[in-house]
Amino acid sequence: MQNVNLMAHRITVYSIIALLALPIMATFVYSLSSHWGASILPDGFTFKWYAELFSDSRFIAAFGRSLFVCVLALVLAMLLMLPTIFVVFYYFPQYDKVMNILILLPFAVPPVVSSVGLLQFYADSPFTMLGTPWILIGTYFTIALPFIYRAVSNSFIAINVKDLVDAAHLLGASTPKAFLFVILPNLKKGIMASMFLSFSFLLGEFVFANILVGTRYETLQVYLYNMRQTSGHFTSALVMTYFAFIFLCTWLGSRFSKGNLS
Repeated sequence: MQNVNLMAHRITVYSIIALLALPIMATFVYSLSSHWGASILPDGFTFKWYAELFSDSRFIAAFGRSLFVCVLALVLAMLLMLPTIFVVFYYFPQYDKVMNILILLPFAVPPVVSSVGLLQFYADSPFTMLGTPWILIGTYFTIALPFIYRAVSNSFIAINVKDLVDAAHLLGASTPKAFLFVILPNLKKGIMASMFLSFSFLLGEFVFANILVGTRYETLQVYLYNMRQTSGHFTSALVMTYFAFIFLCTWLGSRFSKGNLS
């Protein structure tokens, strides 16, 4: 009876996986097809659409802009959050519950509402922010904070920060040195996991990118939206490339997360 239940559970799980994978596989096959009309299978296969995509200077530029915005936002968020989390866990561990509530604030306001608020706030500002990457970096910075805090704080819990710092003090190290040379090396997996997971989320963010910068600073998300009226084969190749990159970042993040938890 137990074997029958196990088999039923496996069939259910595999069926769900197949159902979820079917649209992805169909998009992938369509991106490789030379022509696909009323027949069940395409008339032929070609890499023409991928060659056109990777030879498109507009795509390369949009991809580079997305990398620049996401990486810089994550670096700034990490530089701020690492010392903050260390101070909370070493000096004020009772405030961890408060921090868990505060980091959810970026998700309390819908992106459309936040974008409209930012547009109104910077419309009369003496600093030119709208349509520039800097406003997008600042926005992505706040979005990345919850992901970084949760992943890195789990690492802090696992390594017992207070004991490690106290041991470093006994050996003559100051608190900053203990943080840099003792704590940070033990947080490597948690930091990498938070970076990859946050990066995959930011790379897929569209609302802020479209409303705040749009075509004035065309990122990969906006490029994908603007190219939706072109050839379906070309768009499918773009979607599959986009999906593959995000999947790789998510997989790397989950791998580091598993190593961090173990």
